[in-house]
Amino acid sequence: MWSRRRGLLRPLGCGVEELRCRRREREAALRKARREQQLVSKRLLRDEATEEAEGGCVVVILGEAEIQEFLRLAQRGIEEKERERALVSLRRGLQHPETQQIFIRLEGSIRTLVGLLTSNQALLQLEAARCLHELSHSEQSAVAEACLPATSYLLTYLSSHSSDFIELCLYTLGNLIVESEAVRRQLLPQGIVPALAACIQSSASTDSSVLGSTLPQHILQLLQPGPKLNLGVAVEFAWCLHYIICSQVNNALLITQGALTTLGLLLLDLAAAVQRTKNAGLELLVCPVVRCLSNLLTEAAAETVGGAVHLRDERVVAGLFILLQFFLQEQPSLLPEGLWLLNNLTANSPSFCTSLISLDLIEPLLHLLSVSNVVSVLVLTVLCNVAEKGPAYCQHLWPGLLLPTLLDTLALSDTEVVGQSLELLQLLFLYRPGAAQAFLQQSGLQALQRHEEVAQLQDRVHALQQTALHG
Repeated sequence: MWSRRRGLLRPLGCGVEELRCRRREREAALRKARREQQLVSKRLLRDEATEEAEGGCVVVILGEAEIQEFLRLAQRGIEEKERERALVSLRRGLQHPETQQIFIRLEGSIRTLVGLLTSNQALLQLEAARCLHELSHSEQSAVAEACLPATSYLLTYLSSHSSDFIELCLYTLGNLIVESEAVRRQLLPQGIVPALAACIQSSASTDSSVLGSTLPQHILQLLQPGPKLNLGVAVEFAWCLHYIICSQVNNALLITQGALTTLGLLLLDLAAAVQRTKNAGLELLVCPVVRCLSNLLTEAAAETVGGAVHLRDERVVAGLFILLQFFLQEQPSLLPEGLWLLNNLTANSPSFCTSLISLDLIEPLLHLLSVSNVVSVLVLTVLCNVAEKGPAYCQHLWPGLLLPTLLDTLALSDTEVVGQSLELLQLLFLYRPGAAQAFLQQSGLQALQRHEEVAQLQDRVHALQQTALHG
């Protein structure tokens, strides 16, 4: 009997290592892709004071006739104030995707906007640039590409004397650059590289060697939680830090300068703040902070300095779950950001996995599976991180709510969700032999058979069927 058990254990050990290796390779690829996507994500620049002065009006969809009238007034209005008001109204309308589509289909609309951008009236130039910026931020590539006739002028104005105008042109060009290859092909011969180089070397930005300067330390000081923390300033510098981290120039230096500790404390402060106030602006800071932590945790230096110690395991996990509940209620689009951080916390840290279990957070995590397929994949990945730590961790996952939950996810049509469910089952079968029998008794085999025809799932389905039937 003992020799038979030893014979069974040897391939199990190989299976675990092979599974871990595969998961690590996939995680590395996902992290690289995510970091690159974050590095080129679009940003929206709006003047808060201007927005408040305009009374926070509800954005309305503009029809063709309204757009044409605003463009006519902006071009031919008798007074400059009247022309400016027309452009302000147009800009507010362009915040709506439907208005953007109507605008670019309207003959001569972009040409008129470019004409106003190149006028000799500073206020009209600024409002025209703001209209173009709204278009550049669109998720529809056709809308952003419609701004191509304006790029040469936006590049020219990078040498403007107005820092506000330069900033607006930079943001707009940044949004256009990430839109498509066609945009990049046009901007390169127009001289975007020397224009940006000149901008960096100008008095507005004298030191391009950011990490070689004291700027990162100053940014971290500005992000220190406490009564003196200015939300608006912190948001902008958190995004600056995020882009520095995404560039991966020297993240090890940032970690040794205390970035993990500062960001961890700020995360806890934000978790406490969302419980005290309904301030709608908090999510603006939470997003870059969570992204910064997520990306820093993927660095080898984070493990070297003991990232778990710097982040105070249980407090960070508890704070992150408070933020996940906040996201669920107020900003569901940020849920994947929080779960990606939880994934990176638990990937190589038994202590963070222990915190999940000791704080009874497995069940709340399972409740998030119903939100979306993207969220489901991340939740299942976190559960795989926990299961991968061995039998002692798996016994807290099974039996429980996990079995009926996995039967539900296996019934979905999304192959990524199903694939992650199969991976979790594989780990559970390896570490909890009784799980396979329980799975069979709950019609699990039929659930697997539904996915046999999906090519990328065939091998995993077959292996799990054999384990369940003969293991």
